[in-house]
Amino acid sequence: KVSESVREKAWKKYESLSAADGALACNKKKKETWGVCIFIVAIDLDEVTFTFTELLKNMNMSVCTFFQFLKEVDVNMDTVSTKVDSTVSRLKKKYDVLFALYHKFERTCGLIYLEQPSSEISAELSSILVLKNYWITFLLAKGKVLQVEDDLVISFQLLLCVLDYFIKLSPPAMLKEPYKSSVSAVTVNGSARTPRRGQSRSSRTAKQLDTDTRIIEILCKEHDCNLDEVKNVYFTSFIPFLNSAGIVASNGLPEVEVILKQYEELYLKNKDIDSRLFLNHDETLQPAVVACSQLERTPLKNNPDEEINIILPQTPVRAAMNNIQQLIMILNSATDKPSDTLIMYFNNCTVNPKDSILKRVESFDHVFQKKFAEAVGQGWAEIGSQRYKLGVRLYYRVMESMLKSEEERLSVQNFSKLLNDNTFHTSLLACAVEVVMATYGRNASQSDSTSTETDLAFPWILNVFDLKAFDFYKVIESFIRAEPSLTREMIKHLEHCEHRIMESLAWQSGSPLFDLIKQSKEREGQTDQPEPTSSLNTPLQHNHTAADLYLSPVKSPKKKASGPPLSAPSTPDAQPAVIPQTQKPQKSTSLSLFYKKVYLLAYRRLHTLFLHLLSEHPDLEPLIWTLFQHTLQNEYELMRDRHLDQIMMCSMYGICKVKNVDLRFKIIVSAYKELCNTNQETFKRVLIREEQYDSIIVFYNLVFMQKLKTNILQYASSRPPTLSPIPHIPRSPYQFSNSPRRVPAGNNIYISPLKSPYKFSDGFQSPTKMTPRSRFLVSIGESFGTSEKFQKINQMLCNSESQLKRSAEVGAAAPKPLKRLRFDIEGQDEADGSKHLPQESKFQQKLAEMTSTRTRMQKQKLNDGNDTSASEEK
Repeated sequence: KVSESVREKAWKKYESLSAADGALACNKKKKETWGVCIFIVAIDLDEVTFTFTELLKNMNMSVCTFFQFLKEVDVNMDTVSTKVDSTVSRLKKKYDVLFALYHKFERTCGLIYLEQPSSEISAELSSILVLKNYWITFLLAKGKVLQVEDDLVISFQLLLCVLDYFIKLSPPAMLKEPYKSSVSAVTVNGSARTPRRGQSRSSRTAKQLDTDTRIIEILCKEHDCNLDEVKNVYFTSFIPFLNSAGIVASNGLPEVEVILKQYEELYLKNKDIDSRLFLNHDETLQPAVVACSQLERTPLKNNPDEEINIILPQTPVRAAMNNIQQLIMILNSATDKPSDTLIMYFNNCTVNPKDSILKRVESFDHVFQKKFAEAVGQGWAEIGSQRYKLGVRLYYRVMESMLKSEEERLSVQNFSKLLNDNTFHTSLLACAVEVVMATYGRNASQSDSTSTETDLAFPWILNVFDLKAFDFYKVIESFIRAEPSLTREMIKHLEHCEHRIMESLAWQSGSPLFDLIKQSKEREGQTDQPEPTSSLNTPLQHNHTAADLYLSPVKSPKKKASGPPLSAPSTPDAQPAVIPQTQKPQKSTSLSLFYKKVYLLAYRRLHTLFLHLLSEHPDLEPLIWTLFQHTLQNEYELMRDRHLDQIMMCSMYGICKVKNVDLRFKIIVSAYKELCNTNQETFKRVLIREEQYDSIIVFYNLVFMQKLKTNILQYASSRPPTLSPIPHIPRSPYQFSNSPRRVPAGNNIYISPLKSPYKFSDGFQSPTKMTPRSRFLVSIGESFGTSEKFQKINQMLCNSESQLKRSAEVGAAAPKPLKRLRFDIEGQDEADGSKHLPQESKFQQKLAEMTSTRTRMQKQKLNDGNDTSASEEK
C-alpha cells in the first residue's frame, strides 16, 4: 500500500538510523524500525495510504509499544518532525480516551445485562451481540457528532445516551435490576420498544425519553453524571445522529451490518485506530504493563521493609465524574447573578460597575457558545452555555471573596477603580471558566504524569476572551487564595497555566510585558532592572493582591504591601504615566513580581536539568545560572516568541563549551525530553528570524551566540562576571502536603489532607472509609463521635504538651509557633498567624500550634542551603 516515493525516503531514513550513534535498538529491531520509518515519512509527505492499525498489525506491535519505540528511535533531533509529533499526540489522546471508555463500558454492561438470560431470549440476542451493537454504535456516534476526539467527559455522556437507548430496546428478561423494572414499566405504559413503519424515530424516541426518564436517571446517578447535561446531549446530538445514520431496529436491536458498514467507512477515512478491536481484546490495543512498584505510595514509607499502604488509582472516568460533582457541589449555593453583598459593593463605588459587569457577562456568553461549538461541534453549543454558566457562578463567588479580603486589609468599601477595570473582570471571568473547562477536560491517560493537551485546553480560553496571557497571569494567585474549595487538581492546573505563561505565552509579540520592561528601562536609564539581582536570594512574598497587580505601578519604597486606596486613580501597567517632571514614575508591582517568579521557575528548571547532566561539575551551575539570568534581565528580546527552556539549554551549552566540558546538544536534548511537562517542539522548532524556524542548535549558532559571544567568553577569562545570587526557593504557595505528617513530641498523631472520595452520590465520604488502619480519625468539620474519642485525644495532646515542656527544661529552647494551620475557615487571612478565631475548638488550636512547631523545626534544618523543595514542586 505504500507509494514509491514514501518507500525510497523511508529506506534512506532507515539507513541513517542504522548508522547513527546509539543505534543499537534500531539494529536489534530491524522490522520495527522499518515500520516506524514508513510511518514517519508517510506523514511528512502527506501520503498515508494505510491505517495506523494496519501498520501495527504488520509490525506485531501494540499502540503503547509503538509510541515508546518511536521515542527511542528519535536519537537525533531531526528524526521525528513536529508534524509527526502532532500526529502521534493526537493518536495517543484518542487511544487513552477510548481505552478508558471501553473498560468503563464493559464493566457497566456487566451491571446491566444478565450473563445467562432465560431461555425465552433468542440466541441472536446474546450478551456478546449486545456489546457489539452498543460499542460500534457509540464509535459511530462519537465519530459523526464529535469534532474533538479527546474529550473524555462529553464522550462518556454520549456513551450513556447509547446505553439508555439500547436498554429501552432490550427485552426485560435480559436485564438486571433496576433496569428490568424500568423497562417493564415503559412497556406497561404502552411505549413500544420497536418503531412502526412510517413513525418518526426522532419523535418516538424523544417522546419516550420525555415521558419516562427512569433509565437515564439511574445511569446518571450510578455514574455521578449531571442529568440535565446528559439529556441535553441526547436531544441535541444523539437523536439527530440516529436520524442521519438511518439506524433501523430489528428484534429490539439495530441491525449490526448497517452500523458496521458506516463505521468501516469512517475508520478508513480517518486512517487511525480500529476501535472495534477492543471487543476482541486485541493485543495491539493492550496497555503497557505497569510494575506494581510504580503504583502510588506514601512518600514517608520508602523503606521496602515497611508495610506499604498502596492507594489504588481511580479510573479516569470515575476521577473525572468526581471532580465535576465536587465542583457542582461547591457551586450549588452560588447564583448566576451578583449576590446582595456584591450589589452592596457595587453601590459603594464612585462609578457603579453593575451594568457593565452584567453586560460583559452576557456578551461573553454568546462568544463562548460560538467558540465552543466551533471546537466541539455545532450541536454542542448548549453544553458550552451550561459550562459557561458554572464559570459565571464561580466568577461572582470569587469576586465577592476577593472584595471581602480587600475590605479587611484596607478598611475601605469603595473599590470603584478595580471594579471598573475591564481587564481585571475579563481575566477573573476567564480564570473561573478555565477552572470549569479543566474540571470537565480531565486527561484520560494514567500512564504519564504530564497533562495531555486537548483542543479546549489552556490557552484556548485566552483566544475566546481575547485576553493577553500576561494579564491573565495577574489574577491566578489571588484567585486560588480567594477560593479555598478548589480541588488539589485545579490548584495544580492553575499553577501549570501560570508556568506556561511565564515560560512562553507572556513573551509573545504583542504582549504588554515588553512595554512594561521598556518603561522600566526608561525610568532611570538603562541601569534600571525589571527586578534587581539582589532580591533573588530573598524569600518571595505572597502578600500582593489582584488589585496591586491590575492597578500597578503602585510600588513605593516607604510603604510595605499596603496597596493603594482602590478608589484612587492609578496608572495601568501598559499605559505611560502622566506625572509632574519632578516625580519619577513608580515601579510596576506586576512586572517586579513577574520577574521574581520567572527567575524562580528558571532556576528550578536549570537545577533539575543540571542534576541530570552535570552533577560531577557543581562549580558550573552558578556560572550557567549567571548567564541565564543575565540573558533574561538584559537581553530579554531573545525571549520574544521563544521559550524559557531554549535560553536555559543554550546557556548550559555555552558555559560548557567555554569551560571545555564535553556536553553536546544532543545529550542536553535527550535529558531535557525526560523532564516533566516538556514538549519536543521546544528544541525542534525555534524562531531564528521572522517566520523562519529551525532546531535549537541553529538558534544557538546564528542568534544566541552572536548576541552573547562577548559575555560568554568572559567566563573563560581571569576576570569572569560577578555571579548572580541563587534564588531563594520557597515551597509553592499553592500546594499542600500529600502525605500524613507526624505531630512532634512522639505521639502517633498525624495530619493529612482529606483524600478525594471515590463516589459523590451520597455526598462526601467519611475519611474513616479511606484509612482503615487508623486508631482514631477525625475530619475537621465532621462530627467527632463519642465523648470517649474526645477524652483520648485530649489525653494524647496533654501528653504532647508536657513532653514539649520537659524538652525545653532539659536545655533545648522550644521553637516559637509560626503561622496557625488554616482549616479553610472563611475570612481568615493566611498571613495572620497570631490570632485564633473564637469558634475554634481547643483541639484545632493545639493541633495548629504543634504543626507550626514542626514546620519551624523543619525550616531550621533546611537553612544549611540544601533546600530540596525544588523537587517537591512536581
